[in-house]
Amino acid sequence: MRVLEKLSNFVGKYMAYIVIVIAAIALFVPTTFSFLKASYINPLLMIVMFGMGLTLKLDDFKLVLSRPLEVLIGFASQFAIMPLIALSLVKIFNLPPELAVGVVLVGTCPGGTSSNVMTFLAKGDVALSVTITSFSTLFAPILTPFITKLLIGATVEVDVMSMFISIVQVVIVPIALGFVINKFFGKITEKLVKILPLVSVTAIVAIVATVVSLNSAKLMTSGLLIIAIVILHNSFGYLLGFFTARVFGLSLSKQKTIAIEVGMQNSGLATSLAATAFAQYPLATIPGAIFSVWHNISGAIIANFFAAMKDEKEETNNA
Repeated sequence: MRVLEKLSNFVGKYMAYIVIVIAAIALFVPTTFSFLKASYINPLLMIVMFGMGLTLKLDDFKLVLSRPLEVLIGFASQFAIMPLIALSLVKIFNLPPELAVGVVLVGTCPGGTSSNVMTFLAKGDVALSVTITSFSTLFAPILTPFITKLLIGATVEVDVMSMFISIVQVVIVPIALGFVINKFFGKITEKLVKILPLVSVTAIVAIVATVVSLNSAKLMTSGLLIIAIVILHNSFGYLLGFFTARVFGLSLSKQKTIAIEVGMQNSGLATSLAATAFAQYPLATIPGAIFSVWHNISGAIIANFFAAMKDEKEETNNA
């Protein structure tokens, strides 16, 4: 068990580098991962979501009652800022439908679970981060299909019900199962949680490897454009999230938290939805896969930058 814990800590710490290496191998030597199939994406994402459920407790949801405004600001920013940035990028770069779908899906999905780790490293408000991630994920079956339909429904056929069912199956059910198990078998899950990074990183890496290897040829021709769009999407998410929290007068720790929550997406879900609800557009899975790689790199960078920032108000009070 100790060996697994050490390995889990290692992959958790160096996740960004591992994902980059695997993505590069999948791109340049796709046959390496020929055993991976598109049908594996949903089960792999379900494993990640089940792991998230194992870490949740009832106390994580009580924060919404004691600090509703902070949670609402983060929640609303998540489902307003990222979708609007996605739509703007689609229009500015005049993306074809199959790429537009992928970019918009990344924008309309809830926050990513790795945002909680990055918030901790950034010296942000971890409790607020967990609450916003949890609530945005729970509301995703309704908001993600609805916003996607609103943004691109005029040009691309969006099956709202199919998306709703897919998100419930892939996200809500595994999280709920993990939550229930944690509730009744807490002592066991305390031990399992220590090796969760190993399981989650393995699943995420496998998703990235699957998508990149299956689309390596097309990615080689349009990869630079998608990478640029992903970087812009992610960067503006951090920036606008940070200044939105500042406009509302939240403390620096909460500004950091909301910036990270907005900027980091559940790109695995975006990839899953692209593969199932928009199977007619093979390239739609690419933005989510690239986002999975990039936001772990940028998240580590922004967390390091944020950690060095100090709240002037707090320093004045302590003086």
